[in-house]
Amino acid sequence: MTTHHAPGPLDAASRPAQPAHTGPGEPDPVRNLAGPGAPGALYAGPGPSGDTAAGSASGTGDSPAQGSGGPGTAAPPGGDPVKALMHRHRELCARAVDPLEIAAALEAHGMTDRTAAHFRHRDVFSLAEEMYARVPRHSSDRSAPPALAHAVPEPVAGAAAGPSRLLTLVLLPALPGALCAGLLAGLAQAPPGRARTLAVVAGVLAVLSAVQLCLRHGPLRSPRPAGVTVRLATLWLLGYAVLGDGLLDAAVRGGPDRLWPVDTATALGLALAVWPAVLCARLFTGGARRRLARSRGLGEFAAATRPLLLASLTCYLAALAGLLALAGAALGAPPALGGAGALGALLLLARLLLVHGHRAMPTVALATAAGVELAVLCSVLASRLPGCGFLAVPAETLIEVCGAEAVPTLACAVAAFALLGRAVPALSRASAHTDPGTR
Repeated sequence: MTTHHAPGPLDAASRPAQPAHTGPGEPDPVRNLAGPGAPGALYAGPGPSGDTAAGSASGTGDSPAQGSGGPGTAAPPGGDPVKALMHRHRELCARAVDPLEIAAALEAHGMTDRTAAHFRHRDVFSLAEEMYARVPRHSSDRSAPPALAHAVPEPVAGAAAGPSRLLTLVLLPALPGALCAGLLAGLAQAPPGRARTLAVVAGVLAVLSAVQLCLRHGPLRSPRPAGVTVRLATLWLLGYAVLGDGLLDAAVRGGPDRLWPVDTATALGLALAVWPAVLCARLFTGGARRRLARSRGLGEFAAATRPLLLASLTCYLAALAGLLALAGAALGAPPALGGAGALGALLLLARLLLVHGHRAMPTVALATAAGVELAVLCSVLASRLPGCGFLAVPAETLIEVCGAEAVPTLACAVAAFALLGRAVPALSRASAHTDPGTR
């Protein structure tokens, strides 16, 4: 890779400013990054009272009349906008061992290549190189690892060895599938009655508790707990995958007037798939952070991470399809491959985004998929009201042509594809894989 030139202070002052003006009413990203009171802060134009918004590089508080008064306007010719940014991130610059670490932190704060033009640089990495080069360092600092290695969380970068790795990568992920298989085997021998019902409730709670343990430990652990919306939507999607197709089919036929069939093969396949989900999440997270330690630029890291994400997702879907087929063969019931596969992809992508600090995207995707399933079911039931028969026409037409499985398949597949389109750029950013303390 070609080595970038690290410009010094004279280079920064000698280049012509290339301001990228923000639109009316938009927040000025430069002012947010440089800080309102930092030395060398850029002018933000006159406020409603006509007072000055920021001083010049020397901190004298010159009025906007002496510069230019629009938002996002560059500093006067004698100003040094990079110095203001260095002042704002002085601790990061002091401890950085590589320009990529500074670039990842700037990216996490919302800086883009367009924003970097305010600081007279063509991209974020070029700006980070100058900030890194202008910090005084001892000779011993230059022998530090030429990468972002120390910004990678140790428990993930060098996976915990011994009993801890065995527990989080083998024993815990296998527990939901083992409990679900044991529950189904026991129910096959248990006579109908109250004891059977209690056993079902206890078994379902045990499987859900085992899944929760996997989400609290190991590669699927999120730095912050998932919101209530995510939890409710996930529970609904899982419940619909097991009970929904039979209920919808019975509702279209005028029921349900008795207990509808339960998709036990899908339930067992999804429970067994927790293990490959953990392993594929570990494959992606560990591989991304190893690439982060070797990369020399944000573009290089993103180009190496995108195929890794797609490969991890493909491996998981292949494992899920095999486990669903195995569960169907063992129980003598064909599983809902389309609906369960789309649901598995949606849940894995949502969890990866939550693990790496993105909450809004998975929340919207999961809630949308659950809302579509709920709306279809409610429309069929509401069509029984006088004069509301038209409400069930779309659902009845879809079920007649494609079967009841088409509803969860379409709902989860569309949500999964939309989430994948957002996850690829979000998870290929260096800031998504650094220690939260450096963001």
